[in-house]
Amino acid sequence: MSVLLETSLGDIVIDLLVDYAPKECENFLKLSKIKYYNFSPVHSVQQDFSFQSGDPLGPTAPSSDGGSSIWGVLSGSAAKKTFPATLHPKLKHAERGTVSMATTPHPTNPEVRLAASQFIVTLGDNTDYLDGRASIFAKVVEGFDVLEKVNAAITDKEGHPLVDIRIKHTVILDDPYPDPAGLREPSASPPPTKAQLATVRIADDADLNEEVDEEAAEKKRREAEARAQALTLEMMGDLPFADVKPPENILFVCKLNPVTTDADLELIFSRFGKILSCEVIRDKKTGDSLQYAFIEYDEKTAAEAAYSKMQSVLIDDRRIHVDFSQSVSKLSEEWRSGEVAKRRRTGGGGGWGGVEGLEKWRKYRHEDRVADRNDKYGMVYSDEEMRGRHGRQGERAERDDTRAGASDESSSRADNERSRRQDGERGRGGGGSDARRRSRSRSPRGGGYRGNGDRGRDRRDGDRGRDRQYDGQRRRDDRYDGKDRRDRSRDRGSSYHDYRRR
Repeated sequence: MSVLLETSLGDIVIDLLVDYAPKECENFLKLSKIKYYNFSPVHSVQQDFSFQSGDPLGPTAPSSDGGSSIWGVLSGSAAKKTFPATLHPKLKHAERGTVSMATTPHPTNPEVRLAASQFIVTLGDNTDYLDGRASIFAKVVEGFDVLEKVNAAITDKEGHPLVDIRIKHTVILDDPYPDPAGLREPSASPPPTKAQLATVRIADDADLNEEVDEEAAEKKRREAEARAQALTLEMMGDLPFADVKPPENILFVCKLNPVTTDADLELIFSRFGKILSCEVIRDKKTGDSLQYAFIEYDEKTAAEAAYSKMQSVLIDDRRIHVDFSQSVSKLSEEWRSGEVAKRRRTGGGGGWGGVEGLEKWRKYRHEDRVADRNDKYGMVYSDEEMRGRHGRQGERAERDDTRAGASDESSSRADNERSRRQDGERGRGGGGSDARRRSRSRSPRGGGYRGNGDRGRDRRDGDRGRDRQYDGQRRRDDRYDGKDRRDRSRDRGSSYHDYRRR
């Protein structure tokens, strides 16, 4: 009872242990007979330990169900997808090439393990870790070189080979079991399904040592790099679009003599056709020639003729170099200018890039004057309104100055009048008091007795002194207030005149 597995790395012959695991052997034989294992990938490769196979789609396929037993395949019942595995105590994973069914614990009885279609092949000795976890049912008798190749395969971190290793075909060498009801053996090996083809990483028949033309590969790499750079320049606004090509009627001339002028070149190159422009590029600050120029012809044929005839021609003791221009700056500038002009005509405003279109708040713009504002921000008020507004402010400031000056003058006159009146009263009051003091000094009482009239006059004199002191303080306060008003008026006037000058 043997089965031949034809893999992408070679053939493997497996002998079945029907006396120790009859259920597992029958399941494996019948699945091989209906070609269930065809195109099944080898996965979970662990070097010097084991690999796994038996799932038609493999673990990387989203629609994989992990495989099914022959009874589940024939009946289509999910309950028969798995069956209880046999764990024979005498069978151990002690040598390389041991074949066993992969199992999972029963959902309700952990002591029972369930098997389906997937199987494990050991790649090393003493892999007793699998004892009690996998159900041994066969051993490899031929094809150990294939096991060596699988063991040396390059895999990812999950153990899946980068280059596919698959079971191509299965052949039953001896089958002692009768076929279950409903089993039909296909007459030929079926082709892989679309779901199986979708799981291919690198096909096993791919020529990895194929010679690649280095020149073609370098050309392809440069083209890809140029496309990426053009896309970047388009995003930055330096190119109108990524697929722009330089014009074919413009020549680039370099290695010029610094003394060569535009007129000289135009005269020399004009014999090939009509020249639209001829410009020697010069330094912006010094005006010195940078020794290269651009010549634009009316027709492409004229540029081609000049390119073929003027190569290495001697001009002003210099052999020039002529080539077709690769610059698209002129095209980009024309396109950008056209876009800006179109935006202005349509009232969209903004410059290159449509910055104004990205602004949310437009209430501080004078929308009616977009066409003649010369790329400047408009204001809520027009220039005439602003000038009238500042004029009204200036008139108000002048009126304030006039009022402040009049109030200062009236306060100064009142202060002078009050001072003269107080000085006169002081002069009259001072003479009477001296006479009274002299009369009192001649009195026999020596001024010891004073009448009611004298006491009244003294009281009035004290009141007048206090009034003079209060009036003096008030005059000083009035002078300070007048000075403050004049200073404020002067500041307002100067600020307004400064603004008018600006």
